[in-house]
Amino acid sequence: MARFAFVLACALALLASSLASGAIVEHSFNVNNLTVTRLCKEQSITVVNGSYPGPTIRARDGDTLVVHVFNQSPYNISIHWHGIFQLLSAWADGPAYVTQCPILPGNNYTYRFNITGQEGTLWWHAHVSWLRATVHGALIIHPKAGRSFPFPKPYKEIPIILGEWWNGNVVDIENEGLATGIAPNNSNAYSINGLPGDLYDCSQNQTYQVKVVKGKTYLLRIINAALNNQLFYKIANHNMTVVAIDAAYTTPYITDVVVVAPGQTTDVLITANQQTGSYYMAATPYMSANINFDNTTTRGIIVYENSTSSSPIMPALPNPSDTPTAHKFNTNITGLAGGPQWVPVPTNVDEHMFVTVGVNLELCPVNATCQGPFNNRLSASMSNESFQLPTNLSMMQAQFYNVSGIYTTDFPDQPLVKFDYTDSNISLDLSLIYAPKSTKVKTLKFNSTVEIVLQNTAFLAIENHPIHLHGFNFHVLAQGFGNYDPINDPKKFNLVNPQIRNTIGVPVGGWAVIRFTANNPGMWFMHCHLDVHLPWGLGMVFEVENGPTPWVLPAPPADLPQC
Repeated sequence: MARFAFVLACALALLASSLASGAIVEHSFNVNNLTVTRLCKEQSITVVNGSYPGPTIRARDGDTLVVHVFNQSPYNISIHWHGIFQLLSAWADGPAYVTQCPILPGNNYTYRFNITGQEGTLWWHAHVSWLRATVHGALIIHPKAGRSFPFPKPYKEIPIILGEWWNGNVVDIENEGLATGIAPNNSNAYSINGLPGDLYDCSQNQTYQVKVVKGKTYLLRIINAALNNQLFYKIANHNMTVVAIDAAYTTPYITDVVVVAPGQTTDVLITANQQTGSYYMAATPYMSANINFDNTTTRGIIVYENSTSSSPIMPALPNPSDTPTAHKFNTNITGLAGGPQWVPVPTNVDEHMFVTVGVNLELCPVNATCQGPFNNRLSASMSNESFQLPTNLSMMQAQFYNVSGIYTTDFPDQPLVKFDYTDSNISLDLSLIYAPKSTKVKTLKFNSTVEIVLQNTAFLAIENHPIHLHGFNFHVLAQGFGNYDPINDPKKFNLVNPQIRNTIGVPVGGWAVIRFTANNPGMWFMHCHLDVHLPWGLGMVFEVENGPTPWVLPAPPADLPQC
């Protein structure tokens, strides 16, 4: 009880301080279609304010963000503020049919929320279908006025948004995949700040460039906005020092390669300490599964001031299947214990969960033709429950108004069937591979601490799954390969300075253990951030109950979109 009172008092003081001291940062987002030329063809894409990527939002810890969204596109839209805690503003989180119904074409909605106890690089993106391929942008949170970074102030800050490009309408491409029951078409290119770089057709003049001054240090805010691919990122002849991930400071970590999964952000410092010249930055896929993928490379150029070089130096890139390099990066990062916004690991665990993740099959509907394995549809699940979004009411409206029939509260703490999760021999085991469709939640008491073992499975394709949790950061206590060992693997837990994230790449054929405190009432989505897997059902929702006043889910805004 004393621990609860202390945590509650600290949270209330933090929230009150933020509300009292911050500024109001206001933006208008006009969502519409834009015709651009990429890879030798004109393509109509959905964007915000006529730009791809969309506008960068800059704010400070404690500010209130107000964003007016006007949907002038032909599609339903909602915006998710990826990584924002949304303390007592859960209605602004954005995932369609979880916290709100989508904004219909011709309609508008205003998101209002306070930024509380956060600083670093986050981002915003559409949370309906595949629209986030082009509807996204950086959300940069600076420290409060008078406070500084826990590292030397850089000469300049540069957002680096890594993306994925299709020669076609992404909504149509997704729908075609869902209709046939197989994976949608692969992307045709990757991009840096919306530009594919000079390795693709007709792209010699579509290469991102940044000019640097020799001797100066720059902060690169790297965001992986790609839909379906983790990426390696390198800069020729330059080391990078990782200082933050997912808007959480880290112990400085020097590396020549960064690995970012879809949804993740990584802040690195680079110093222009090489000979005056030009150097390629490049991003190429990390693909852990033995499946077809977009095996291409995007690159931009770092040009030193007064450089006369016309031939940039290219970095040596990892092989796309280089899991050891990816795992080394992902496990060598630690949190900056005692630094700004540091939160110690909660030691008393109230809820223990073991959640399997993977790709499954769904029976082909009667009178339909499906092209997946065994003439069925591809599906996906958590703990063999394939998540299905409602369509006639958002889950949080159902929670607030106590409406039955929208979801059930029986998401399992453990898989109902236990097996050798990572044995490749189960890849096509028809007794295990089918997952029922459901809309189930796990109900959590306010301020309870939850520990989750995320266990990959070997169904169909053994791969790394990036799992994102809305509304909370979590500590990554440990990660490894094979089946999680409940006897020996807890001995590896880092309870001193683990990395803090909102999105974790669960190792290929392996597991990760995360821990968080459910200190905000509402409905919070946990799902795979590979958009090919999300509509198949790789997700679930936490229903966090109300706490003592003021930790009560507020009434929905009057202008909340309706289904």
